[in-house]
Amino acid sequence: MRLLVATFNLRNTTDRYEERKPLLAAGFAALAPDIIGLQEVMFVDDRQDDFLARQVPDRLYTSVDARSERYPGFGNAILCSVGEVQAHEELRLSRNRVAHRALVALPEGKMLWFVNTHLHHKPGEPEVRLEQADAICGWMAEAPAADATIIAGDFNTPPFEPAYARMTAAGYRSAYREANGEEPAVTWPSGIIAETMDTDGDPNCLDYLWLGGSARAVSARLAFNQHAPGDPTLYPSDHFAVVAEVEI
Repeated sequence: MRLLVATFNLRNTTDRYEERKPLLAAGFAALAPDIIGLQEVMFVDDRQDDFLARQVPDRLYTSVDARSERYPGFGNAILCSVGEVQAHEELRLSRNRVAHRALVALPEGKMLWFVNTHLHHKPGEPEVRLEQADAICGWMAEAPAADATIIAGDFNTPPFEPAYARMTAAGYRSAYREANGEEPAVTWPSGIIAETMDTDGDPNCLDYLWLGGSARAVSARLAFNQHAPGDPTLYPSDHFAVVAEVEI
């Protein structure tokens, strides 16, 4: 079977959120993914995961989240509109980071682990991201067997860093590279201009969909990568989404 999967850092509710909120709504409605991993999600007031799910009213999304221990109204979320989520588990990482995984029973009897994470952000500390990626790989190596695994997230890790090599050494394949022969040049920053925008680091590819088991990338592309009409300084987020059609 084939799934449309994605990873997307929402940039919480900073960076001109009220202006970019309609772009998020329209983009999610157009994408309508089967499963998506979201990072930097706000869970207070109108939860951002609920807001996005409402943009596709003909699909019922199950949402599971993993929240920051320091800021419990903030964290990561998985939205799933296919099959049945049979389990949800968390792995606490260093530096107040977290990974979480959903075991999804897909149609046709297939089982999928969908993992979502957001690794340490400081550009000058790749050793922290390596330790975090290693912890996720070890966690998944001990997980109950499934037909396929997809690890989504903002890894804050360019392809030349050791955390990227750790993922490939563990047998995971980048869906974008598998489909296109190379990673996108940039998934951050998008080009948004805002008073609160993140300027720490050089533009690079930081976001990935890692495939394991029987998952194969049929195609992959970027999404949420168009600026607002007439305003080249306004984008849906400071990250682009990575989207892949995956065959299980």
